[in-house]
Amino acid sequence: MKATEVPAIAGTYLFEPTPHGDERGFFCRTFDAGVVRSVGLDPDAFVQDSLSRSVRGVLRGLHLRSGAGEAKLVRCSYGRIFDVVVDLRPDSPTYLGLATFELSGETQATLYVPAGCAHGFQALTDTADTSYRIDRPHDPAEDVTIAFDDPDLAIDWPLPVTSMSERDRQAPSLAEVLKQREN
Repeated sequence: MKATEVPAIAGTYLFEPTPHGDERGFFCRTFDAGVVRSVGLDPDAFVQDSLSRSVRGVLRGLHLRSGAGEAKLVRCSYGRIFDVVVDLRPDSPTYLGLATFELSGETQATLYVPAGCAHGFQALTDTADTSYRIDRPHDPAEDVTIAFDDPDLAIDWPLPVTSMSERDRQAPSLAEVLKQREN
């Protein structure tokens, strides 16, 4: 497994395993505490694993947490997703930077998203399973959502949106969220 820093978002890493395939399918390590530690992250900091299943065109996000934020490891374990990270850490050298990735069950790559960054994705296949490993228990009172179609972000989502939660559909603009965070 190798770790590569993502220049567009400071402190973001892409962990790429080496799948070993044969006639049965494949096997690969999807988490390695030593590799995580080698880039300065604490592998023991992750306290909760979650899984979402989405169908083609479903959009989830853009989500982040207020307060101390939430760091996460994101992996598409089956299918393919278009993944987006937006840096909303005011003191970051990549503040308001945006990076996109295609994560897939074929590669099993894992993306580390630092606390203070917004995250979202769109399912590109009929079924897409996405795993999350987060560094603190979820508290719905801290959930923050940003409009996926905010013109200031100008994210080029690859497919028409087929479905999203009501919360995501009603999300405020980036400017509104930034103003609320200042107060």
